[in-house]
Amino acid sequence: MKPFVYILLFLGMLTFIPQSGNAQCKNFAKKVCKLELAPYVHDGNFNAAILTEGEDAELFKTFYAGQEYRIAVCGSESLSNVEFIIMDVDRRVLYTNAKDNYKLTWDFKVEATQQLIILVKVPSGNNDEAELSSGCVAIMFGLKTN
Repeated sequence: MKPFVYILLFLGMLTFIPQSGNAQCKNFAKKVCKLELAPYVHDGNFNAAILTEGEDAELFKTFYAGQEYRIAVCGSESLSNVEFIIMDVDRRVLYTNAKDNYKLTWDFKVEATQQLIILVKVPSGNNDEAELSSGCVAIMFGLKTN
């Protein structure tokens, strides 16, 4: 009967670990990345995930005509130079922070309501270590108010 109990405990721990990591990542977004939005007003959404070197993630978001926005992308200290690329739905690049010294924010205004793709890339490290670095990456959106 004991092996069955150990299996249940192990499965319970596996389901708890990703949730606690995700909660820590959301706290990182709230405490660190949200500060990058000032003086823009945060839209209330916390988009954050744990990424490892060499991984990327995409987020689709609708932006409304005539509004001024700020996108802020922050990565944990364990990650270097997180790149973000803004593309239209045809995947034409509108902005990449790689050409802007890996700046954490981008301010823009859209002429017409449209959906944009935000691609976040964590570069591969140049180290020969067997273990890859991972950390939280957050994407935050702010709206300029008058």
